Amino acid sequence: MRFLATLAAALAATPALAASGPFFSLKNTDFVVLLGFLVFVGIVVYFKVPQRLSGMLDDRADGIRRDLDEARAIREEAQSLLASYERKTREAKEQAGDIVAAARREAQAAADHAKADLETSVQRRLAGAEDQIASARNAAIREVRERAIAVATAAAAEVVAKQMTAEQRTAGIDRSIETVQAKLH
Repeated sequence: MRFLATLAAALAATPALAASGPFFSLKNTDFVVLLGFLVFVGIVVYFKVPQRLSGMLDDRADGIRRDLDEARAIREEAQSLLASYERKTREAKEQAGDIVAAARREAQAAADHAKADLETSVQRRLAGAEDQIASARNAAIREVRERAIAVATAAAAEVVAKQMTAEQRTAGIDRSIETVQAKLH
């Protein structure tokens, strides 16, 4: 129906109706053109070209629709991959933060341990130095005493030697020999 309305409108708008003289003559070019046009339209309708064209357009529209659906699916897949990568990136950053925090804690613990070890070592060295100082002081006191004893003994011997007579010396030597003999036997 629509086709007939289109054909009637096409015929009404042709210059063939505006030509003068007998219209239905093969000498009238407008009539021949009209006949050629009608034959062409008939052939087109006979071979169902409009239906084929609409089928091809429908097929193309279906292909475009499939391509759009596929593009939508790919886009959704890309978005899910992006979300997955962002999540993995976040998790990796969190793990890196945890590793850094653990490393800092371990470094602090190692520093505290080293500080305690150093403190212990310093205390040990201080105690050793104090022992050495005490030992040196005791040795110095002993040396001073021994020297004082030696000096006092020498001074006493000199004083005694000056005050003693030869007989007293001989008697002292004899007593010393007797004392040694008594202690040895």
